[in-house]
Amino acid sequence: MTAEVAGSAGRTRRLLQLTTLVSSLDRFAMPPMLLAIAHGLDVPLARAAQAASAYYLAYGLLQPVWGLVSDRLGLVRTIRLTLLLAAAGTATAALATGPGALIASRAVAGACFGAAIPSTLVYVGDTVPSARRQRDITDLMVGVACGTAVATALAGVVADRLSWRWAFAGTGTLAVLLVALLRRLPEPASHRRHESALTQFRSVFAARPARLVIALAFVEGAILLGGLTYLPAAVQAGGADATTAGLVTAAFGVATLAAAPAVARLSRRVRPARLVAVGAACLVGAWLLVAVSAAAAVALVSCLLLGAAWAAMHSTLQTWATQVVPAARATAVAMFACALFAGSAIGALVFGGLASADRYGLIFAWSAAVAVPLGVAGAIGRARFTDPERPEPVAPA
Repeated sequence: MTAEVAGSAGRTRRLLQLTTLVSSLDRFAMPPMLLAIAHGLDVPLARAAQAASAYYLAYGLLQPVWGLVSDRLGLVRTIRLTLLLAAAGTATAALATGPGALIASRAVAGACFGAAIPSTLVYVGDTVPSARRQRDITDLMVGVACGTAVATALAGVVADRLSWRWAFAGTGTLAVLLVALLRRLPEPASHRRHESALTQFRSVFAARPARLVIALAFVEGAILLGGLTYLPAAVQAGGADATTAGLVTAAFGVATLAAAPAVARLSRRVRPARLVAVGAACLVGAWLLVAVSAAAAVALVSCLLLGAAWAAMHSTLQTWATQVVPAARATAVAMFACALFAGSAIGALVFGGLASADRYGLIFAWSAAVAVPLGVAGAIGRARFTDPERPEPVAPA
């Protein structure tokens, strides 16, 4: 590889990581600020949490639309367009004077920021051979991890010291700056057939592995992201302030950042099914801990385990989503993301009543229980899957 090619590849990787970082900043800024938003707008916690649910739901439901748009408009053009629209949504959220306006503006922001990470996954799928793909997709998680850590750490501080409105203004500004930087990102050559939307959806749902990975993403979203939405509030209910709760939750991003390189190295010699199993075990342990106690120190350990689970299990499921239907990769990845965030929205809604009643332990206990069949089904399904782009030998017993 020449220095010029290596430099170009490095610049592309950094731009993709920046895209995942900014999207994650906006997505994870809200949970540490839920109580501050509820107090600021003088509404119950469950009502404030509806803004987070609307964000996640719109984030997920628009995925198939952006997948189809990117097939026709191009991945990079789609990312830049949606980032501009997302910036407008965050600006409106920063100015919201009531819960209805906040919910609507966060839904717009979620719908548009939702194009970012799936588009980077498709970009890697279109440009990186299957044998190296999990390593490169795990590299993208560096951006996700940094965004998550910074958002959860700073959002609580901003809410305590300034106002939750400044957090949304900040992510909107960064989105506009990123639009300018992405002019340097080359459009990948796509070899997918430009079939009708109905044909692409049919090809995805006709594949049993695709149906399975989409279902797994839904459950993962409900119990991991849905539960994580209320973890800062649970820490605050134990007596901590928003700054402390945000810093504790930031351990999720820090752990993801630390675990991602290790997972990338392990993916070269460890079967994907084992990575799913390890991630699920971390997820079960994390939720069991805070089901017993949501003290800041306990929640810190829980967040570290959640980060390890996200790095090991989620990156493996993401990679799997790029492999199940290569001819309709954008649609498959879009449906995967749609399921993930639809699950997180429904999880946040279902858990909202328990959170309003301060029954956080029950939220986390249910999440731990559901994580067990999630890990079993994911590990068995991935072990039985043969990559059509790179047939794998049957694993030894």
